Amino acid sequence: MANILAIVGRPNVGKSTLFNRLIEKKKAIMDDESGVTRDRHYGYAEWTGKHFTVIDTGGYVTGSEDKFESQIRHQVELALEEATVILFMVDSYMGLTDLDKDFANVLRSSNKPIYLVANKADTTERMHMANEFYALGMGEVIPISSASGSGTGELLEIVVEHFDEGNENPDEGIPKLAILGRPNVGKSSFLNALLGVDRTIVTDEAGTTRDAINTRYTMYGKDFILTDTAGIRKKSKVKEDIEFYSVLRSIQALQDSDVCVILVDAERGLEAQDMNIISLAIKYNKGIMIMVNKWDLIEKDTKTADVYKKSIEQKLGQLNFIPIIFTSVTKKQRIFQAIEKAIEVYDNKTKKISTSELNDVLLPEIERYPPPALKGKYIKIKYVTQLPGQIPTFAFFCNLPQYIKAPYERFLENKIRKNFGLEGVPIRLFFRKK
Repeated sequence: MANILAIVGRPNVGKSTLFNRLIEKKKAIMDDESGVTRDRHYGYAEWTGKHFTVIDTGGYVTGSEDKFESQIRHQVELALEEATVILFMVDSYMGLTDLDKDFANVLRSSNKPIYLVANKADTTERMHMANEFYALGMGEVIPISSASGSGTGELLEIVVEHFDEGNENPDEGIPKLAILGRPNVGKSSFLNALLGVDRTIVTDEAGTTRDAINTRYTMYGKDFILTDTAGIRKKSKVKEDIEFYSVLRSIQALQDSDVCVILVDAERGLEAQDMNIISLAIKYNKGIMIMVNKWDLIEKDTKTADVYKKSIEQKLGQLNFIPIIFTSVTKKQRIFQAIEKAIEVYDNKTKKISTSELNDVLLPEIERYPPPALKGKYIKIKYVTQLPGQIPTFAFFCNLPQYIKAPYERFLENKIRKNFGLEGVPIRLFFRKK
């Protein structure tokens, strides 16, 4: 049985604060504004040797003017279906509200263990105020403060009694693919199309996704984690605190990933902000692929894709090793080929080439086109080997490493790519004295 704890309740009762405390990371965005969390958000926690999944959810409301209301409710309902144990969180400072009563009625149909947690019980007075929630008829009221951690240990002692032993983080060591791009290029739609379910909320409004949302996915017999992220805009255009933290979460997802799938709007083409995201991925030694989305909206003839691809490659310059694939998420055109290409990039990133194979292929090439002599001195490369690293890294041992210049380094990189592939990953070369 899976060990899953869902934190649910009306908006702004402190669900994300408790989620962050349990997983011991500031993963979910917290703000005094209600409705910050929209999608289901997963993390992993451990207590007294028992590992479990924690789900953070958006605030459950009915009858509000929020355009996301119905979709947030749907995400909460999915979390309730998945959960082994449910924490119904209320606010001891604000007291019992009609929204709490309405949501309690929703939970009554569940046959799962439900614990009524009165948050913000920071003082003795507020702990007494929490007794008001006995009126809901949901059993014992457990007062806690998710901000300070008061009472959370006692709460977890009760919760983990329902969990099995083991169940360590099942995502440990699994390849991570981050879906990145500017706002409204189709990142969440891409994830939902792959999964065949509404894993994340999708609207035409830019900034719908706020947190980085992880999802386990299996394809071609391989497991990997897909991370949907908030759109990354230029720093000068980010005005609100929530969007600022959304962008930070997206950049953190990029840093945590193995491969970055960068979505580009076909109607707008590769823009400066897309290049900034690509530069970040290069800086952090990530595998990269470009997915040109909304290709169905482009008027095409037989040469359109080739011309468009050449235009992108010109902008990429020396980064033309990045694969480009044209897709339409709404029409489900080539979305699975895009994932297949991302897996291929991951395989390239982790590829190991034997020293004998490297020398058999590269030394004859070097002999035909040796490094240019400098100051009357001839450079002799004696052998090459691959070094351990986050990306394919190669060491060339020679007599005068200091005289090898950038153009010849690019020549060697091109020869490696031509003979060993490595599409979509940066390559690092070192020259050492032998």
